[in-house]
Amino acid sequence: MCPLEKVTSCEIAFIPIKSENYIEDVKKVLSIIKSFDVDYEIGKLSTTITGNKNIIFNLIREIYNRMDDECSFTMDIKISNICGCNKKD
Repeated sequence: MCPLEKVTSCEIAFIPIKSENYIEDVKKVLSIIKSFDVDYEIGKLSTTITGNKNIIFNLIREIYNRMDDECSFTMDIKISNICGCNKKD
């Protein structure tokens, strides 16, 4: 992916606030992330994602829309256009 296009990186921390089963809610979010065409690394407190900017923004929207009815939550998001991967000329 890196040699062909500029890549955006994003770190997402999804925190269920009012939840019947917070572990299942986090698993649902991870399932959403895995369904998108992005590279990801799951950490203890957050997940780092790299990929196309538009796909990442769609992924964030999808997480919000799908989890909005499931639980109350906060989502801490850091987005960067500096990941060391630029289009090669």
